[in-house]
Amino acid sequence: MTTEEKIGIVVSKKMHKTVIVKVESRYPHPLYSKVIIKTKKYYVHDEFNTSKEGKLIVIEKCRPLSKKKMWILNPFKSFNNFSN
Repeated sequence: MTTEEKIGIVVSKKMHKTVIVKVESRYPHPLYSKVIIKTKKYYVHDEFNTSKEGKLIVIEKCRPLSKKKMWILNPFKSFNNFSN
């Protein structure tokens, strides 16, 4: 079974076991061919509080953990050497 995965940047780490991740999606406009960038924020469950702000992480979809949390951090597919 394949799970949905996204790559994003941690924006906020102020909650306990929860981080907010910003994910960008790029696609061309159907008529004008200009590249449009849409950003969306996801509440992600971080069980061991390992994420830091500005870090690039991989998140995957899971069962709903709360009203807004439906994504978990994938610790096996992280980008540890990424820096801004």
